[in-house]
Amino acid sequence: MMRSRILAALFAAAALDCTSTGSQAPPVIEGTAAVAMSVVPNPIIANHVSGSVYDFPFSIALREVGGASVEIEEVSIDVTALGGLRVYSQSYDADEIRRRGYSTSLPARGEIRYEFNPRKDVPDERLFSAVSAELSMRGRDSGGAVTSARTNVTVRR
Repeated sequence: MMRSRILAALFAAAALDCTSTGSQAPPVIEGTAAVAMSVVPNPIIANHVSGSVYDFPFSIALREVGGASVEIEEVSIDVTALGGLRVYSQSYDADEIRRRGYSTSLPARGEIRYEFNPRKDVPDERLFSAVSAELSMRGRDSGGAVTSARTNVTVRR
């Protein structure tokens, strides 16, 4: 009896770990906006430019899975290193997203992609062994309700 409880707890923990990757679809209530976010590539690969300067090209895919259109209000990137030290943070509001030539209107059951390629100085290559990023979006569905999504990625050289 005790052994079966331990096994059940281990399976539950493993299932929880599998759903915490950030790239899975959120729970869906039909007719309510729900956005799934993914990043390609994951991990994000740093491309050496010169000296200590690197490019970090990646794309964000936002997929509406709940059945309601969404107006994207903000996309954010927070990069941390060494157990939580914030080394880079950037937010793009709807005006900036449109200025970059992208739509902020995510249709029901549709998908949009945003391409990014930040160029940053990395003063110490050892940071690459301990860098991760959280990407998030916030928007409003066609009924005015706030919706959001987030995912975590790693960064490699």
